[in-house]
Amino acid sequence: MNPISMIILLPLAGFIFTGLLGKKLPEKITGWISSGSILAAFVLSLNVFLGLKSGSAAFYTKWFTFLSVSDLNIDMAFQADQLTSVMMLVITGIGFLIHVYSIAYMHGDEGFYKFFAYLNLFVFNMLVLVMGANFLMLFFGWEGVGLCSYLLIGFWYSNADYGKAARKAFIMNRIGDLGLLLGLFLIVHQFKTLDYAPVMQQIKTGGVNPEMVNLICILLFVGAMGKSAQIPLYTWLPDAMAGPTPVSALIHAATMVTAGVYLVVRCNPMYSMAPAARELILWVGLSTSILAALIGLKQNDIKKVLAYSTVSQLGLMFVALGVGAYTAAMFHLITHAFFKALLFLGSGSVIHAMGGEQDIRKMGGLKSAMPVTYWTFLIGTLAISGMPLFSGFFSKDEILASVFASQPLAWALCVGSALLTGIYMFRLFWVSFHGGFRGTEEQKHHLHESPALITMPLAVLAVLSLLGGLINLPHFITHTNAHGLEHWLQPITGESQLNRAMPGHTEELILLSVAILVFISGFFFTRFKYLNKGAIPEGDESLKGAGKLLSDKFRVDELYDSTVVAGINLSGDALNKTEKGFFASTMAWVSSGIGSLSALFSKLQKGKIHFYIIAMIIGLILLLVYNLLK
Repeated sequence: MNPISMIILLPLAGFIFTGLLGKKLPEKITGWISSGSILAAFVLSLNVFLGLKSGSAAFYTKWFTFLSVSDLNIDMAFQADQLTSVMMLVITGIGFLIHVYSIAYMHGDEGFYKFFAYLNLFVFNMLVLVMGANFLMLFFGWEGVGLCSYLLIGFWYSNADYGKAARKAFIMNRIGDLGLLLGLFLIVHQFKTLDYAPVMQQIKTGGVNPEMVNLICILLFVGAMGKSAQIPLYTWLPDAMAGPTPVSALIHAATMVTAGVYLVVRCNPMYSMAPAARELILWVGLSTSILAALIGLKQNDIKKVLAYSTVSQLGLMFVALGVGAYTAAMFHLITHAFFKALLFLGSGSVIHAMGGEQDIRKMGGLKSAMPVTYWTFLIGTLAISGMPLFSGFFSKDEILASVFASQPLAWALCVGSALLTGIYMFRLFWVSFHGGFRGTEEQKHHLHESPALITMPLAVLAVLSLLGGLINLPHFITHTNAHGLEHWLQPITGESQLNRAMPGHTEELILLSVAILVFISGFFFTRFKYLNKGAIPEGDESLKGAGKLLSDKFRVDELYDSTVVAGINLSGDALNKTEKGFFASTMAWVSSGIGSLSALFSKLQKGKIHFYIIAMIIGLILLLVYNLLK
């Protein structure tokens, strides 16, 4: 069997095995078999990556023809090119670390085997999404990860609020998926195929209606809005923190939410000739980034802060896509996967030690009790805040430089978003790990460092968060015409980025200086307030004005409840009354009429032969008369 098929089937095999036999096996065996399937997929993905690096052509395999109607042929086929190989490494590599982490984190849970079965199924669907050779395979994976997200967010289904969060995520993603599906219908109508290669080739050779391409790109972006939590379809992601922490790290930080970014990068030739769609992406992404960063300033749940941070960082990636900086978006996608997975898993280590407590106001002083978690969480915080030489510094700088060359106003707003990131992340860090412990005596007594299966993945992700920027160093450091990642992705994005404006070396150094100044400002402001002065975030009841508005998340959920949800409920009630009133009474009348006719005709069926003979004679006479008079 070729490696492409093996990479896809290994997680599926892990899902089947764990789902069928996991309940009968010890936890560790179930966990390690499930994790081993992902590790094997990672090793094969690395082999594919190295094969592409050595100059071999993109890998391709066809299983069978899924659909053949007239001139439309759609294959169940998969490919691995430069873009796919990067996503494969992120999905399987970080997926394996999260699987290992989960062995300890989910220890003793009655649904242990189901949790790992769901994780394996999620990785399988995510691989189908990125490795599919056509839009239909992408759609299958797209819907599959949506299903797995629902199962994992609502994993602890005995809690009604968790079930509501899962349904909210599922429904909001379906809204976006409708846009994606309509976009696929238009692709079939316009290009007569769903295969990536012929669609992109027709785009490059011209002769395609630009207005139709713009519409297709906007509809595909609607799908990305739902999956990647952009305005207005972003409110599901913070609520999705109801799921176990490994779910937050795998789905809502490193993989599923980046599917929208992958989709736009995959379709970059289409977006390059759709300026209206790119403009929409730019301003939606920018608005999302700033809105989520503002909300993150006043959140006190450790996972909610990280959730809004994820929404904000995804917004930055879409800003990059909006100005045609596809490599910059992918660069930040990769580094974000490193440090955000680290931060979520680090928060899980804290929650584990605190006996389930997630309010940072009830923490404090965790540095001495949890040194490994402390230092790894610090590295993740420095990376996301843009500490020079850390991974996030280089990937954010790449985005800011691209935006500055195209949209100076958008650049200034992105700088503001970066400043807010440093403030809410260091606020979280200082309050949680420094100062005196503010929890209960029982929590203090049980406070301890997490086991090795939790801290080891943290250490690996910390190294990646520190060194991840090396994959795409700036021009003034490398002194070459192409960054490492940019050169790698050039077969996919190269032609789309040829005419993209970029700042010169002097401007780039000035932009780097601004980025460093932003980081220093956020660091020292929060250090002075929360470390030196020992300030504790206010309770929701004491907040007023703008602070209260941010704490309430701009009341967007309440707005949706009072408009969309209330409207749907009102319509449902009206239809229910209509059904019970008009339709029920109408059907009762029809049923009664049919019953009466049935009773009438039943009287003709007396079971007497002479009666039937007389009826036949009368019938023959009537037929004879009819023929004579005709």
